[in-house]
Parts: sequence; structure tokens; C-alpha cells
Amino acid sequence: MPSSRKPRYSSSRHTGGETRVNCVVKYLMFGFNVLFWLIGMAICAIGLWAWTEKDMFTNIGKITQIPMDPALLFIIVGFLMFVIGFAGCIGALRENTALLLFFCIFVGLIFFVELVMGILGFVYKEWVHQEIKSQVRKMIVNYREDPDFQNLVDWIQRDWLYCCGDDSFRSWEYNIYFNCSSPGREACGVPFSCCKPNNKPIINTHCGHDMMKEDFESARAVKIYTIGCIPAGEKWFEANLIPVASVAVGIAVLQILGICFAHNLRSDINDQRRFHF
Repeated sequence: MPSSRKPRYSSSRHTGGETRVNCVVKYLMFGFNVLFWLIGMAICAIGLWAWTEKDMFTNIGKITQIPMDPALLFIIVGFLMFVIGFAGCIGALRENTALLLFFCIFVGLIFFVELVMGILGFVYKEWVHQEIKSQVRKMIVNYREDPDFQNLVDWIQRDWLYCCGDDSFRSWEYNIYFNCSSPGREACGVPFSCCKPNNKPIINTHCGHDMMKEDFESARAVKIYTIGCIPAGEKWFEANLIPVASVAVGIAVLQILGICFAHNLRSDINDQRRFHF
């Protein structure tokens, strides 16, 4: 007796009564995840290279004090991208429903975590501001102790936000080398990355010496940035709100499409197996 139930919609094709997996969805999943996989592998390799450039035991000891080690962050992000991309790639190519389910679950979890973090970040703006300030302060304190933090701070101050310190250039007082009580030549100074560009081919690494002895107006008029990186970052975010929001929405859309494609492909594979059995 024929069943009265209507067939479920599927992107799979029906040829001669046989259900086939949609090749377009399959190879879109495969191609997207190959790219995702390669990017994850590259990020992980960069993190491992940066990690091996430093003393391993020193790094392990610093994890408890500085949870934002850039090398460790690159390794974790790259490894997660590699594993998820590998699961999606092999799952699509080999039509493995277990790997496709793994891909769906983990991409869904990442999307959920991003959504929750975005909501919490909006609700607890003051707490986020204090946490960012705390982490930036740690980077300033450990500026000379970790080459990763030193390069990161120099890039932020000199090449991105054109700033100095966390709230102002005087926050470099918290670094033992730039503190005015330090016996070194850098006492009461700031790093060279705080200096305004002078259009010369050779960088003057001593241009920040004795800058904390100056007041704000004199320091600004002479040669350094006096605005802190936190207020400079807030201004940058406000000025680039649309591009930042567009990137965030684009990433979210890609994640949702990835989940939908993987789920659809998994359903087609299960339909095909049910037909054969």
C-alpha cells in the first residue's frame, strides 16, 4: 500500500529511482574547507615558529601570568582551524557523516560562543574596557621581557594606532626600564615606537629618551605620540565601524552557510544509504 507521506525536500538528485548526493554542495564544502584547512595550518606553523624562537620553560612559566601570549594564541587558533577544516574537507570528500556532524557541531559552537561574547561585550562594556587596559598594562610591564610582546606593542604604537602607552605616554612609568627611578639610560623615556615618523631611512631608537620629563604639550610638540593606545583604539573603532561590522557579519554568514551545507550534505548521504539498504 503506497505511503501517503510527502517526500522531504532534498538537494540530492533522483535518477532512475536512486538518490544521489548533490555534487555542487559536496565540492563547495570540499573547496571551502581545503582553504580553511591550509589557512589553519599556516597560522599554526607561524605560532610554532614564534614559540620555538623563545625559551620553552620561560614560556610555560609566563602562561600563568600573561594569558595573551601571541605565539600561543596563533597555535591554538591555527590548530582549531586545521582540525575543523580537516573534518569538513575529508567529511565532504569521503561522504563521512561522522566528520560532517563533527564539523557542524564545532562550527555551531564557535558561532554560539562568538554570539555570546558579542552580547556580553556589549552589556559589560566597562568590564571589557578594564580587562583590555589590564592586558595592555601587562604588555607594557613585560615589554623588554618577551620579544613577541615587544614587536606587538611596537607595531600597535608605530604602525597601527599611532599611540603611546595605555591611557597616555606616562604609563610607561610602569616598566622597570623606563621608570624614572631606573639607573639605565632609558629612565623617564618611552620606546622608539612612540616617536612620530621623521621621514629618514634610519630609525632613531633613542628618540624617546627623557620624554616623561616633559608635559603633554611639550612632548606632543617635540616628537612623540601622547595619546594612549586604548583611547586611540576606541577612535579607530568608531571611525571604522562599518568595515568592522561588515567583516563580522561576513564571517557569521560563512559559518551559517558552512553549517547548512554540511547538514544538507549529511542528509543527502543518509538518504542515499537508506535507499541502498
